[in-house]
Amino acid sequence: MAGRRSPGACLLAVAAIVLQVVVVVVGGSEESGAGAGGGLLNPQELEKFVDELPDMPRLRGYGVAEGGGLVAGNLTIGMYDTTWKFHRDLPATRVFAYGASKEAATVPGPTIEAMQGVPTYVTWANHLPSRHFLPWDPTLTAAAPGRGVPAVVHLHGGVQHSSSDGHSLAWYTSGLAATGPRFPSAVAPYEYPNRQPPGNLWYHDHAMGLTRVNILAGLMGAYRVASPAEEGPLNLPSGEAFDRNLVLFDRDFRGDGALFMNRTGNNPDVHPQWQPEYFGGVVVVNGKAWPYLRVRRRRYRFRILNASNARFFRLSLSAGLRFVHVASDSVYLARSVPTDRFLVAPSEIADVVVDFAVATAGEAVLSDDAPAPYPGDPGEKAEPVAVMKFVIEASPERDPSSVPAALMPHYPRPDPREAVLTRRITMYEYTKNGTDEPTHLYLNARSYMDPVTETPREGTSEVWDVINLTDDNHPLHLHLAVFAVLEQRSLRRVDAFRDCMVRRNDATACGLEEHLAGGRRHVVPRQERGWKNVFKVRPGAVTRMLVRFKPLSAAAASATSSESRFPFDVTTGPGYVYHCHILDHEDNEMMRPMKIVR
Repeated sequence: MAGRRSPGACLLAVAAIVLQVVVVVVGGSEESGAGAGGGLLNPQELEKFVDELPDMPRLRGYGVAEGGGLVAGNLTIGMYDTTWKFHRDLPATRVFAYGASKEAATVPGPTIEAMQGVPTYVTWANHLPSRHFLPWDPTLTAAAPGRGVPAVVHLHGGVQHSSSDGHSLAWYTSGLAATGPRFPSAVAPYEYPNRQPPGNLWYHDHAMGLTRVNILAGLMGAYRVASPAEEGPLNLPSGEAFDRNLVLFDRDFRGDGALFMNRTGNNPDVHPQWQPEYFGGVVVVNGKAWPYLRVRRRRYRFRILNASNARFFRLSLSAGLRFVHVASDSVYLARSVPTDRFLVAPSEIADVVVDFAVATAGEAVLSDDAPAPYPGDPGEKAEPVAVMKFVIEASPERDPSSVPAALMPHYPRPDPREAVLTRRITMYEYTKNGTDEPTHLYLNARSYMDPVTETPREGTSEVWDVINLTDDNHPLHLHLAVFAVLEQRSLRRVDAFRDCMVRRNDATACGLEEHLAGGRRHVVPRQERGWKNVFKVRPGAVTRMLVRFKPLSAAAASATSSESRFPFDVTTGPGYVYHCHILDHEDNEMMRPMKIVR
């Protein structure tokens, strides 16, 4: 954001900002890891490719009865204040981590393996200390317990009741000493029905105003929903050795190994600590900085999650290797899609197969060349940086796996004719008067705490026209729903349209269709044309998507009215949200509540 704003991008004077100021944890945060421990580490001081890529612990989210049938699984996963080694030459780093025990806690957390249609119950136990070790900003709308670190877990991509969705105001501290205003009156494990297509999900902290610091501290992990009946015939690479989760994120460190997050905001007289985006100089995969993985000359499946606060990754491989996409976010594609490189935004998941049998060398480097922030200034090009290395065995071997052209074409195709209405969602960024420094970001010119305005009806679909009036690409995420992108088109005379929208917040009155007429249409990448739960909303453009507020299944196209309902009452509980998944934006108002009705 910073450095790319012109006076014309200043949407409102700071005098118009209404900040919901709260008092955060007594004493704020501890100095450890944020303001102590020596100077900021130069990433070039760390040697690359010296740590082997770990495979995170796997927890089975189901049980097996005596007769071999599957039954609901029960897990207890804690959030712990512990340490983690990110690099061979770095001292152990203080982190917050998920694990079945403190000794087993990892960054990222354990991979939960669920089975389609078999419920998984998880008790998320908060064992975090009385103070955070990273800085908090008391001027953001945030959890305010007085003492203790608030946390709440969201299963991203999960189809679950809102009481188990990790509502940002349903936070709680250690021992339930303090709870948020939407915390349930009856304490119970979170229930994940897993009645959704097989695919990739992830879990992470979602506490109001603190998501960016809690995830930065380490609170994230992968979650899979498997369906052997559907996936087995595809014959994709399988087994722990050949089917790996790759969780990517960026961090900065101090010389003593402590995580670094700047204590001073870009607008310190408005927000003492908040910054528009966090970018770290060290790329981490599965908890190791620039790791390596030994692979055989055969196909491997990589479920790649971007768990960064704000960094986009545009990934490519050396040694003549390509990717073949088989799924995007939580849903398989209808057909496999080969690419030489692809862009993955924060919280997006790209599920790909790489065939190392065709490598032209004994090593291959996975690299990133996306500008930060993304998309950067017009014409800006970033120098490629390494993400990790694959060390490829010399001997060829027989590979029993394959990648079929047709994957799961039986899911309903997006049809905009089924939409019952069209909504317009406008993204605004507000800056301090006379500067280009952002102060907060709104959706539809409303704060998160403003009353609900989106009330979709269960069992229906809607068209959402998402109008991005900012200079950033925003990964938009909807809870509960999936959507398909129909079109992206740039606005013409965008400054004039933005000025009108700031005054009136009425796209029709401001002539949206006139500003779209003749605007450039942007091709949606083939691997992103299926059902998704995150999409990159291009700046200065309108992204049209078909949003589905009903279950997605093979039988959905011919579903009856009752079958178009979710297997729980979506009208009860704290409700759902939609938001930008740049965590620093989400924490500063770029999130709105959503109430599903019948």
